[in-house]
Amino acid sequence: MYGIDQGFWLKLLILITILGLLIFSFHAIMRRLLKVEKKKFFSNHHLNETHKKVDRSIRVIVIGLLMIGYVYNVTRPSTEWVWYLEPWFLMCLMVVTTESSTALMEWKYATNRKDYLLTISQLLFFIILVVSMFSSNSFGLM
Repeated sequence: MYGIDQGFWLKLLILITILGLLIFSFHAIMRRLLKVEKKKFFSNHHLNETHKKVDRSIRVIVIGLLMIGYVYNVTRPSTEWVWYLEPWFLMCLMVVTTESSTALMEWKYATNRKDYLLTISQLLFFIILVVSMFSSNSFGLM
């Protein structure tokens, strides 16, 4: 009744593997189609100082909103929590905002003009993947 099902960890591992393969495959295919250089994995790639300042500002604002949202929602009953101050929403908002700012900076300042197309296509793929995962109950695995 309460707790985790017996096969939960296996289903979670399968889901993470499928999502990882989808994201990796999409990135590799789009990179080849657009003829864009491969970037370092998990790197904070800033094009210039303006991009660095904008990225840090977005992250500081999101961290502040996470703390404010925690304090605000903890003081209310769990049935009355404000959904747009919950961590899952703020983290998705941060990903969309930082990737959009990266695409804008790549469009303005990158040497390869197709870099921004890769960033935008990855962002759209991420949004489609997350929405379809939540609307299909994790593709029927959970």
